[in-house]
Amino acid sequence: MRAFINYLVAWLRSTSLPALIITTVFVASLVAANYTVGIEVRLRALPWYFSLGGFYLFYLTVLALVWGLQSEWNKTPLRQPKLLVLLALAPLYFALKMVHWNLLPLLSAGLHMPWDYYTQLVLQLPLKLLLLFLFLWACHKAGLLSGDSLGAAVGLTRKDFNALPYFGLLLCTVPLIVLASTRPDFLVVYPRVKNLAFINGYAHPEWLWKGLYELSYGLDFLSIELFFRGLLVVALLRYVGQDAILPMAAFYCTIHFGKPLGECISSFFGGMILGVLAARTRTIFGGLIVHLGLAWLMELGGWLGTLWHH
Repeated sequence: MRAFINYLVAWLRSTSLPALIITTVFVASLVAANYTVGIEVRLRALPWYFSLGGFYLFYLTVLALVWGLQSEWNKTPLRQPKLLVLLALAPLYFALKMVHWNLLPLLSAGLHMPWDYYTQLVLQLPLKLLLLFLFLWACHKAGLLSGDSLGAAVGLTRKDFNALPYFGLLLCTVPLIVLASTRPDFLVVYPRVKNLAFINGYAHPEWLWKGLYELSYGLDFLSIELFFRGLLVVALLRYVGQDAILPMAAFYCTIHFGKPLGECISSFFGGMILGVLAARTRTIFGGLIVHLGLAWLMELGGWLGTLWHH
């Protein structure tokens, strides 16, 4: 744990204080705007093609502004064609991830309610993870990512990896989850498995089908770590070093706009912490332990909090 703190202190000392302050104020302004006028809700309400374009332009603007701050205050070298291509393509993948994929026309005609909707729900996130792997493979083939292998280029390596400190970090989040589990806005969202209430009475045993959903839900956190810490930090170290961390954290915060306010705010600082750790260790597995563990603890907290309130 002491090493983690040393990593953070070293990064804070090396980064530009004005860039950090202005970025934090900018992100706070976006959070305030979202929870006042509903940026994410409005974008999701559009037809899928406008929603896709809206999310792409929004994410691209956030990245462009924060990277511009890095260039201004940290003298980050942005005039690198391959870097600019990656920064232009990355928001497109996440915009595709944010829109709903209507898989019903592709499913077997033998599937009827509620199993057609269940199948669509459970397949969404694994298919979006597959799209991310295809996107990263294409970037690697195009020479945009360094490393002899794609895995090494995006932090899928366990070389010299020590998992124990990350479990300690995860343990530190337990009191926060317990506190969050008492809040109504948290219980409106969690546990996410309550989205499967429509199979109650159809599934036997229910725990098996809901457990499959939780596994699918867990895969989403592999895609999040692979994208934000793998692509936007580890892969960009070759271009800009640790200056990649702050723009990633700002982008990461914006994808939490549909979550409870406390979770959204903490995601900015959590993104910075996980970004620093990924940059120093060159692996995303530590972040995956923390993020996936946190997600399933929040599911547990939401379930227990709901039981308590009833």
